[in-house]
Amino acid sequence: MNKLLVVNKPIFVSSNRYLNVIKRKYKNKKAGFSGTLDPFATGCLIVAFGQYTKLFRYLKKTPKSYRAVIFLGATSPSLDIENIEVPYDTINILDENLIKKELEKLKGELEYLPPKYSAKKIDGKRAYSLARSGVEFETKKVKSTIYDIKFLSYCHPFITFDISVSEGSYIRSIAQVFLENIGLNGTLSYLKRLNEGELKFEDEKELDPIKYLDLPINKYSGIKEWFELGKKLNLEYFTIKDNGEYLVVFDEFFSIIKIEDEKISYVLNKVLR
Repeated sequence: MNKLLVVNKPIFVSSNRYLNVIKRKYKNKKAGFSGTLDPFATGCLIVAFGQYTKLFRYLKKTPKSYRAVIFLGATSPSLDIENIEVPYDTINILDENLIKKELEKLKGELEYLPPKYSAKKIDGKRAYSLARSGVEFETKKVKSTIYDIKFLSYCHPFITFDISVSEGSYIRSIAQVFLENIGLNGTLSYLKRLNEGELKFEDEKELDPIKYLDLPINKYSGIKEWFELGKKLNLEYFTIKDNGEYLVVFDEFFSIIKIEDEKISYVLNKVLR
C-alpha cells in the first residue's frame, strides 16, 4: 500500500514512537517519516507507506512554519520544558512594542548555535545522547533563513509568535537569539509545526505525491513498456533534454529519471500510484 499523508504528532511522544502508532493504525509495517519533531513539539509530521518512503528527499518542504511560545525567566539545558529548572527568574513586564521590534529583527539570514539536545551528529553520535550522558562537546554554527515572523500575543511571562523558516532550522535556538538580544533568560514552553511547504495536517487525508514533488515533469513520447521493463531509454523521446532529475508520469505509475550528458538513468522506476 503506497500512501502519503500528514499526521498530527502529540506532545511528549517521540516521532519514532508515534510512527509505530500510525503503522498499527494503517496495518502497514513499511513506513517512514520526514522531519523529526522533538518529543515536546507537536504538529505536522509527514508519513509515507510503501514505495512512497523513497520520495522524502524530493518533497517540497520549504518554508516550514511553526507556532512557538517563549516562557520568560525559565531556563532549560534542552531549551524547552522537558528539562526546565526552578526557581524561575523574576521578569518585569515588557513593552509589547519592544517584543514586536526584536522579533522583526530576526527576519532574513540568521547564524546561531544549534541546541546541544538535538539530533545533530557529533563524531557519529547524536548530540542529545552526548548531552544526556554529560559529555562536553561543541556544536558548529548553522545558518537559517527566517522568511517571516509574526507576533501573536504577550501574556506575561509568555510570548507567542508564528515563524516561517528554511529547512534544518532550530526554533529553540532562534528563540534564544531573541532572548539574548533583549538580555533575558527564557525557554520554549510550546512548539507546534504548522506546515512543511504546502504539506499540512488535514485529518490524515491521503495525498497525491505528484502535487508535492519538487521535480519538473518531463513528457515522454516513447513506449511506456520500456519503463515497465526498466529498459534503456532514448533521449529523443523526452521533451526536456537538459541535464537534471525529472518526473515522468503515467496513469498507473510514475518514475524519476536523471539526464546527464545525454545519458539517462533511473533514479526511481515504476512507483505505483
